[in-house]
Amino acid sequence: MKHKSLKTLSPKRILVCQLRQIGDVLLSTPAIRLLQEQYPDAEIHLLTEKKCLPVVENNPRIHKVWSIDKPALKNPLKALAYYAKIARNNYDIIIDFQQLPRCKWVVRLSNAPIKLTFTPPWYNKLTYTHWVDMKSGYAAMCKASVLEPLGIKWKGEKPELWLTDAEREYGDAFINEYELNETPFITIDPSHRRETRRWPSSYFAELFNSLKEQHPALRAIILYGPGEKELAERVAELSGDGAIVPRAMLTLREMAVVQERAVMHLGNCSAPRHFAVALDTPSISMHGSTGRGWRYPSDEHFGSKRKIPCAPCNSNNCKLGTRECLVDMLPEHVFPDALRILETGMKKRNLL
Repeated sequence: MKHKSLKTLSPKRILVCQLRQIGDVLLSTPAIRLLQEQYPDAEIHLLTEKKCLPVVENNPRIHKVWSIDKPALKNPLKALAYYAKIARNNYDIIIDFQQLPRCKWVVRLSNAPIKLTFTPPWYNKLTYTHWVDMKSGYAAMCKASVLEPLGIKWKGEKPELWLTDAEREYGDAFINEYELNETPFITIDPSHRRETRRWPSSYFAELFNSLKEQHPALRAIILYGPGEKELAERVAELSGDGAIVPRAMLTLREMAVVQERAVMHLGNCSAPRHFAVALDTPSISMHGSTGRGWRYPSDEHFGSKRKIPCAPCNSNNCKLGTRECLVDMLPEHVFPDALRILETGMKKRNLL
C-alpha cells in the first residue's frame, strides 16, 4: 500500500481497537501516546473488553472507552447494534491492532476513510484501506510500528498507568498495615493460567530465600488473582517469615500501587510484569514458552530463559510434556540476574 498521503492528515476523531488481554491493552498505551502527541487536537477513543478497563482508567490521552462485555452481547443482533453504534462516531482513522471478529465488525460498519492495520490475510484485505508489515521485537514497539504510515515512530516509550492520589493513599495504608515503611520488598507473581508460562511455585520461594540471605531485611508481597490464594499461601509458606499474602485479593489498580512501591517485581510472563515497566519498578520475568518480545529493552527489566531447541514455541501446552524451558531453569540459574535487578531497585528507592 502507498502511505505518503497519510502523513498530512488532521484527524478529529481516532478509534484504536485492542480488545485483550490485560497486558496487551497496557502495551497499546505507547501507541496511544504517540497518536495523541501527533494529533493533539484529535479525540482518541479505545475499543477494548470490559475486563481490561482498569489499565486505561484515568488515562488523559483517551477521551472515550468503548467496552465490550461479552456476556451482555451474546445475542448477535444486540452485538451488531452495539458495533454499529460505535462505528457511527465519524472516525477519521481506525487503527486495528488485532483483527479480531468484534474489531472487524466495527471497522466494516464504519465510514472512516482510513482503516489502518498490520498486513492482513487475503480474506481480510477488503475490511481495511491501509496496512503495513508489523515489525518484530518488543510488543509495544510492534504495535506502534503499525502507525508508521502516519509518520509516527516508536522511540522507546513505555506503557503508561495513571494512578490517582487517592490510590496512592491506599498504597500508604497498605504499607503501614504490613509494616513495610523503610523496608525493601518485592512483589512476586507465581501464577499463570497456562502451564507453559508458569515457573514452578517452589522455585519462586527458593529464589526469594536466596535473595533474602544477601539482604536479610527483604520482604515479599505474593500477588494472586481469583482462585489463586492457595498457591500464593503455598509460596509464602515455603518462603518463611519474609513473605506476605494480602488478606484480601488486590484489585488490578491496588496491585499497581503496591508494585510502584516495590524494589523489584518477580513473576511469570503476565500482566504484572508490564505493570512494573509502566511503574518504573525493575523486574525479572520467567519466559517459559514465550519469546523475548515481551521484555522492555532495558537493563532494569530482565527475561530469564533456558536455551533449548524447542523454545520459544509460544504454545499453551508443552508438546514434549516436560516443560523443560521452565523446570530446567533453576533458581540458581536466575539468581545472579535477580540479585542485580534487586539491588538496582533498592538503589532507586534509596534503600541500599
